[in-house]
Amino acid sequence: MTRAVYRFVEHTIRHEPAGGVTYELFCTAPACGEESGPQEAQETAQDWALRHTGLNPGHDLFRRVFTDHARVSRAE
Repeated sequence: MTRAVYRFVEHTIRHEPAGGVTYELFCTAPACGEESGPQEAQETAQDWALRHTGLNPGHDLFRRVFTDHARVSRAE
């Protein structure tokens, strides 16, 4: 018979500021497919969406994606 001892260690996961954040918007109008591309500033992505809607009436719904980095650390 084999015996094993398991030791569970608590961890935490937190936003890692050094990794930065990227912002992207994707137009959801049928057959559009246009996107802002990854932007370092939220305002830049939002400005793209405002311009896109201004040039394309009816393209007024967007999917927003915020990407950040997380660090897992052993709880002490």
